[in-house]
Amino acid sequence: MSLSEDSIHPTATTQQDTQSGSEDTESVNSSMQEFYQLYQELLVTTLVLTGIIFVSVWIAYSLNIALNYLLGACAGVLYLKMLAKDVERLGREKKSLSKTRLALLVALILLASQWNQLQILPIFLGFLTYKATLIIYVIRMAFISD
Repeated sequence: MSLSEDSIHPTATTQQDTQSGSEDTESVNSSMQEFYQLYQELLVTTLVLTGIIFVSVWIAYSLNIALNYLLGACAGVLYLKMLAKDVERLGREKKSLSKTRLALLVALILLASQWNQLQILPIFLGFLTYKATLIIYVIRMAFISD
């Protein structure tokens, strides 16, 4: 009896592998759905926080400083979008995260240092608004999990 004469029938192991493969796909889809929900939540929270801080800075200081803050906050939102796109590709296409996103902040700070109407500190603090969003998210998750 040779191997070529035997008919190939799926065994229980093959069927289990097929089922676990579909479970893995469902797990990946579920994980990506969670990722997209988290991304949307962080993006909306960042935009709301940016609006609140922009108005507060405008009232407390001046429109120029508030616009500097808004420029930095927009760069932070763009950074967050670039990070999300990078993380989305992480498992399929890439093995590690790229560091080119930081060039956005460096370019913005260099522009602010060369142009007299721009101020570095409000731009930098505006850029960090997405970090405040992450802190809010972590604190909220810590209290919800209890």
